[in-house]
Amino acid sequence: MSEKLTGMVDEFLRQLRVIRKASEHTVRAYARDLADFVSFLETEGIDGWGQVTRNVLRHYLNWLFAKGYERRSIARKLSSVRSFFNFLARMGHISVNPAIDLRQPRLPQRLPTTLEVSEVELLLSAPNPSTPRGIRDKAILELLYATGLRVSEVANLRLNDIDFAEKLLKVRGKGGKERVALLHDEALQWLERYLAEGRPALLRRSKQLTDKVFVSQKGTPLTVRQIHRIVDGYARKVLGRRLSPHALRHSFATHLLEGGADLRVIQELLGHSSLAATQIYTRLSRTHLRRVYEKAHPRS
Repeated sequence: MSEKLTGMVDEFLRQLRVIRKASEHTVRAYARDLADFVSFLETEGIDGWGQVTRNVLRHYLNWLFAKGYERRSIARKLSSVRSFFNFLARMGHISVNPAIDLRQPRLPQRLPTTLEVSEVELLLSAPNPSTPRGIRDKAILELLYATGLRVSEVANLRLNDIDFAEKLLKVRGKGGKERVALLHDEALQWLERYLAEGRPALLRRSKQLTDKVFVSQKGTPLTVRQIHRIVDGYARKVLGRRLSPHALRHSFATHLLEGGADLRVIQELLGHSSLAATQIYTRLSRTHLRRVYEKAHPRS
């Protein structure tokens, strides 16, 4: 690969890590998208960022469609390219930003997956609390639904982030932003039991010390992937389908809204920087109302 092209990509990724404090998952996604873009440019004989024009970007868009990428993947790749060119323009490495008017492909609107309250209760009752692993899994599921935390936020939770007296957690979200997550009594009790019984038993199997709250059966900190597997495993067992931990976050927000919570409060609890991101749950709530109406009304 051309060093003229990759050198600036490396600098962009470094700024993502250091200045914007993006997660490694985010940095890797940008790195993959921009590596694909650089490969395309090299096939076009382009070895400098100043040579990229709007026509080149349109050609890239058509190239992605021809390769069979789905619209959502193309939109993500173009978003990465746009962010990169904004960086180049801001740093003065290009005089004209060719991506400034770059249009995204229109995406089909897809509502997030949510659970009914009865399904949540079934899922939360799935772990066997007679074992250290079962206590841990029960605490994780209760915590996800009680707080609406992202799975990465649960994986990164540390012991000193828990305030039992105030019934809250200190959470570091996207971009290192801090917020407070509230706990109800049920989730708090399972978290206390896990820390008293489950976690010490799991830590006996490891010589490592960690202040991460949730640990594996080997006593090492649980990863995001492992938490995904825990949630998905119980969902397939009791609900008969696959499920992401994010579905509990969506269910948390939707059930709060249906219970009368203000949208601004839900925005704060979820850690959304923009109210627009939270407004998706008003659509979800209307979908729920429609289901109830059609099920209950004698003429529907």
